[in-house]
Amino acid sequence: MRARDLLPQIRKINPLKKYGKVVKVVGLMIESCGPESSIGDVCIIHTGNDQADSRTVLAEVVGFKGKHLILMPYTNLLDVAPGNLVESTGKPLEVNVGPEMIGKVVDSLGNPLDESAIPRGMAAVQIDCDPPNPLTRPPISEQLEVGVRAIDSMLPVGNGQRMGIFAGSGVGKSTLLGMIARNTTADINVIALIGERGREVKEFLENDLGPEGLKKSIIVASTSDQPALMRIKGAFTATAIAEYFRDMGCNVNLLMDSVTRVAMSQREVGLAVGEPPATRGYTPSVFALLPRLLERTGTSTLGSITAFYTVLVDGDDMNEPIADTVRGILDGHIVLDRSLANKGHYPAINVLKSVSRLMNQLAAPEHKMAANTIRNLLSTYVNSEDLINIGAYKKGASKEIDEAIDYQPEIIKFLQQDTHEHPSKEVSIQALINLAETGEFR
Repeated sequence: MRARDLLPQIRKINPLKKYGKVVKVVGLMIESCGPESSIGDVCIIHTGNDQADSRTVLAEVVGFKGKHLILMPYTNLLDVAPGNLVESTGKPLEVNVGPEMIGKVVDSLGNPLDESAIPRGMAAVQIDCDPPNPLTRPPISEQLEVGVRAIDSMLPVGNGQRMGIFAGSGVGKSTLLGMIARNTTADINVIALIGERGREVKEFLENDLGPEGLKKSIIVASTSDQPALMRIKGAFTATAIAEYFRDMGCNVNLLMDSVTRVAMSQREVGLAVGEPPATRGYTPSVFALLPRLLERTGTSTLGSITAFYTVLVDGDDMNEPIADTVRGILDGHIVLDRSLANKGHYPAINVLKSVSRLMNQLAAPEHKMAANTIRNLLSTYVNSEDLINIGAYKKGASKEIDEAIDYQPEIIKFLQQDTHEHPSKEVSIQALINLAETGEFR
């Protein structure tokens, strides 16, 4: 590399370093006297009395108290003591991103979890960026194939659309994400596993995603044992990686499991810095963070990010604060129903409670008509199911109910799918039209 090519990097180097000192540690927070920093800046805490046994702890400026900085660490607080030097980097968190990351599992700071060396030549990008200008976003007009029959036919997703997957625990969210990651026609998957149990990360890689899905995926994992700030940064790092590949002209799939745990982590941070709890213990910063994170995905003039965010609903309550807020921001929602899962119906998608807000723009008239027919038949059957099950309904009393009863077995067969089955979008839509016209799934 020639000397003149290095000049821009040399000019960025600040020869003066700013230092402060740790004065207090309370709970998750560190107070320091200095250095001069702004909200979001990364600081390095030098622990130990001499260079040989010192350890560095990365922390972020999250607030101020009088003349003191309030820092929150990315790792544990072991070895931090009063008087430790606090060095300011003068910039927010950045991660190294590049095509070399494909097929790797990294942490919230972009470091490979297999402890391999970070590849050279990658670009440093800030993880917290502003959403695109709404006037520069092209409209969504092309359907993305996700390889799940119930979604491609009844809930079509467009390139650049943002969908929520709402479910309680143990209803099949991770399995559905794995199916989408393996089967999608997107160029690359960025998968964020936020707040997961440690054992579930490898299980997701081996059982749900598999080698085929890993070949075109980047996984950002931040497990539940990590500090709250690391879990939040995991979501932002995954989004920044998706934005990098979008700006290279790729159509990216961003799959985040789960946005609820990101909100819970932000609640921890908010309460620790003294924010008042507002709704069910969630602080106001939670409801400011969600749109700032979710609006970064979508279409741009260079590429698109199609996003699937899972929402863990407490006690299957679809109206709890986070579920309600996220549903209002996104472009549609897929509801996984525990009662369907209990019957062995997988994926447990309740199409009557789910909606794609871009159905009218993406589906052809014949496709829309067939989807509405199947919805009406399903709705008629569900409304009369109790009467049918106890034998109170007599055949011939209602033409609509008789038709719904005849169609029901084939509709259930159509909506169910084996985890390794991969129907194309065209095949799924044609099967839906045939089902609506003939009452047979083939």
